[in-house]
Formats: sequence, structure tokens, C-alpha cells
Amino acid sequence: MSSKKIKLIWDFRGPAAAKTAEHHVIHLKEFISAENLELNITDVLHLNDMYSLAFLVVEESEMLKVRDALKPHRGEIYNP
Repeated sequence: MSSKKIKLIWDFRGPAAAKTAEHHVIHLKEFISAENLELNITDVLHLNDMYSLAFLVVEESEMLKVRDALKPHRGEIYNP
């Protein structure tokens, strides 16, 4: 049985939301590499012209370390 995966989410609102979320993903990718995280799943979702989000999927065992370091706005169980 595979372990649970957690999707950590950062919400961005306003006219610069899309660009801010895209820039945030650059830093998430750097963090994945620097910390040798097990997964390499990160992306942006543009929900409308004033709301975008960036997300990072981590193994449940890594969630507390990543949450404390990066302070996401929220999280949920990841179901691809």
C-alpha cells in the first residue's frame, strides 16, 4: 500500500495572482531539489483572472517538515 500524499496549497488573489503563483512554483522547485524531497509534483492552477494557486505534493512523512518551512495556506489529501 502506498503512503498518503498531501497537496500543500498557496492561494494568490488579485490582478498579479497568475504571475505570483507561477513565480512561487520556481521557488517550490528549488526547495524540492535542495531538500531532496521524494516527489517532484508542483504546478499552478489559474482559477480565474483574479485567483491562482501554486501547489506542492509531498509524502505524508515529509509534510510537517515542508509545512513548517514553507507555511502553505492550506492542504488536502492528494488524489491525482
